[in-house]
Amino acid sequence: MDILQRALSCPKAELHLHIEGSLEPELAFALAQRNRIDFPFASVEALRAAYDFSNLQSFLDLYYACADVLRSEEDFHDLMLAYLRRAAADGVSHAEIMFDPQTHTARGIAMGTVIKGLCAGIDAARAESGISATLILSFLRHLSEEEAFATLREAEPYLQHVAAFGLDSSEMGHPPSKFERVFAACRALGKPVVAHAGEEGPPAYIYEALDLLKVSRIDHGVRCTEDAALVARLAQEQMPLTVCPLSNVRLCVFKEMRQHSLPAMLAADLCVTINSDDPAYFGGYLGNNIRAVQEAFNFDAATWARIFRNSFQASFISAADKAAWCAKVDAHMLG
Repeated sequence: MDILQRALSCPKAELHLHIEGSLEPELAFALAQRNRIDFPFASVEALRAAYDFSNLQSFLDLYYACADVLRSEEDFHDLMLAYLRRAAADGVSHAEIMFDPQTHTARGIAMGTVIKGLCAGIDAARAESGISATLILSFLRHLSEEEAFATLREAEPYLQHVAAFGLDSSEMGHPPSKFERVFAACRALGKPVVAHAGEEGPPAYIYEALDLLKVSRIDHGVRCTEDAALVARLAQEQMPLTVCPLSNVRLCVFKEMRQHSLPAMLAADLCVTINSDDPAYFGGYLGNNIRAVQEAFNFDAATWARIFRNSFQASFISAADKAAWCAKVDAHMLG
């Protein structure tokens, strides 16, 4: 078995996945029909043709339009189950999945509808393939901190289903410091926090996420290489970075995969993981990202083993489970 095939079949965790971003055009059209929604695209092909983005905001505009088809617990169940089936096929053993409740509650969808539906999909996938998954409730950074606090209050009856809190959406002009108080409230609940930083935003946003939000992981973080002191700090702390290669290229952070900072990040001993972000929009799921990275950089088996060990070490599973999965990664990639 060659290195790519071993990498594709190796156990791994996915830590940066927006469940709304896994909404494939075929499912979007099926849900629009189920819910009798007047969808603004004439066909699946027309929707796919719209997946041509010049930056993060152009993607988000389409992302929020498509999310409108999600209305019922059944819709969220179907969305989650579809993603986890694809993830399991890519060797994902555990996934920590972001969802954006404000995208739905702003449309009049109850918080309970969203969370119960997503959890039902997780339960169905676990029974079907054995894959495990947890939820990360993410606040939309283009909205206010007061609205984030309101969302946190609305989520209180369902916090047993929330493993962590996150921060996503439009990065430019919305620094992590904007959400310092609500993240302190999340940490006071005993939950870890993560945040998008250093994708379109500058290295300064990564510093803010570390120092003000006190995150356990940086989502993206690829622009850290612009600041040598920051790189040294991230390496010393072994702060996990959930890198999304195809997403970075699709959103023009890098013009092509060969220009990606991933090799430099690995060379600097950063705790890098590879993830798919919004796979329905950005060219594919985790397996597609692995194929694209291997084509560009031809990593050896030891590098892939390191990346997959990082994915489990950076997760929120137990220490015993981390050790067990890391041993399985080494046996698969290096044995």
